[in-house]
Amino acid sequence: MSSSLSLLVGVLAALAAAVLYSAGVALQAIEARAAPSEDSLKLSLLRWLVARRRWQIGTACVAGGWLMQAVALLIAPITVVQPALAVSVVFLLIISMRFFGERVGARELMGAVAIIAGVAGLVMVSPGQSDAHAEPLVLAIGMTALGAVALVPFVMRGHRHFGALVVFSAGLAYAWAGFSTKFLADGASTGSWLIVLVWLGATAAAAGAGLLSEMSALQSRSAIGVFPVVLVVQIVVAVLLAPMLAGETWAPNPLMLATLAISLAVVALGTRSLASSPAVESAMATYDGARTPPSRRTRRGPPTNRSSRAGVRQ
Repeated sequence: MSSSLSLLVGVLAALAAAVLYSAGVALQAIEARAAPSEDSLKLSLLRWLVARRRWQIGTACVAGGWLMQAVALLIAPITVVQPALAVSVVFLLIISMRFFGERVGARELMGAVAIIAGVAGLVMVSPGQSDAHAEPLVLAIGMTALGAVALVPFVMRGHRHFGALVVFSAGLAYAWAGFSTKFLADGASTGSWLIVLVWLGATAAAAGAGLLSEMSALQSRSAIGVFPVVLVVQIVVAVLLAPMLAGETWAPNPLMLATLAISLAVVALGTRSLASSPAVESAMATYDGARTPPSRRTRRGPPTNRSSRAGVRQ
C-alpha cells in the first residue's frame, strides 16, 4: 500500500473512531450526571455505572472506537490520528440535530469548518507513520512523567481546584493511552506479541484512570465544561510529545512548521468553540442531569416522572 493511500485509510479509520467515541461519550455522560457525587474518583463510581444499561452501551461504543483508533495508528502517524478524533464533536452536533431538534447557527458551522480545516492541514504536513520510538530510557521517563501528572488529582481530592484538575487528568490519561495504543499497534505490526500484551495492559490501566477522572468530572460539571477540555488536552499533548516519544519529526521547514502550529491551533479553537455550544451540550445531558444539583443526587438515581421532578425543584 502506498504511503498516501495508507494515510487516507488511517484518517478514515480515525474518523470511524471519532463517530464511535462521540456516541459512547454521549451515552456515558447521561449516566455519569446521575451518579452519586460522593463516589468521585472512587472505584465505587465505576461499579455504579457498570450496572446501568445505557452506560454499558456507551462503553461498548468507546471500546469500538479504541479498536478503530488502533487500526488508524497502524498505518498513520499519531500526529494525524489524535487530532482527527476532534471530529467527534462534529458528530455530537449531528446527534443533537437529529435526535434533539437543535438548530445550527453560524457558531456551530464555523467550529465544524475549523476542525475539518485544521485536521486537513495536519494531514498535509504529516511526517508519515513511523515504527521508531524514543530510546528506552527516554520513553520510560517521558511516559512515567506524563502518567504521574495525570494521577495528581487522585492525591489532591480536597484541593480547591480539584474540579479543574480532574478534567485535565482525564485528558492527560487519554493522551497516555493514545501513545500506548500506538506502541501496541507497532508491536502488532512486527509480531512482537509480548510487547503487545504489555502495552495492552498499560493502555487498559490508563484508559481506566482517564474514564474514572472523566466520569468524576461529569458529576459536578456540565459536559460542556469537561468534554472539550479533555479532547483538546489529549490532542495538544499528542502532537507536542510525538517527536520525543513516538519518533515522528517534521523537516525544519518554516512554512511546514507554521502550517503545523496554525492547524493545531485551529483544531483546538474549533473544538472548544463547537463543544461549548448549546447544540452539542444537548447531546450530552438529560433533562434531570442538566438541572439537578450534584448535592441532591442519591444512590437511587435521578427522578423518573413528573411528580418526582417537581418534588426536587421545590
